[in-house]
Amino acid sequence: MIDRKQVLHVARLARLRLDDEEVERMSAELSSILDHVETMAELDIEGVEPTSRVVDAENVMRADDVAASLPRDAALANAPDPASGSFRVPSPQA
Repeated sequence: MIDRKQVLHVARLARLRLDDEEVERMSAELSSILDHVETMAELDIEGVEPTSRVVDAENVMRADDVAASLPRDAALANAPDPASGSFRVPSPQA
């Protein structure tokens, strides 16, 4: 079991301030996590390929096909303040 001193050390490294109740709760929670890790270490994973995902990842992006673009007038039709065939935007505040 993780003792109070170890919890306070980890809290200091993480720059956390814990009260007495939190130290006790973290001691129990960290101990539970370490117990689970020990259980996982007992698993026989001989011959299991390492993976970064549970399921295979596929490229879900569409093909990059050339297509006609929106006409300038149509794109600017709903612009609140177009200027010289472009969108006018407010200048950034310094």
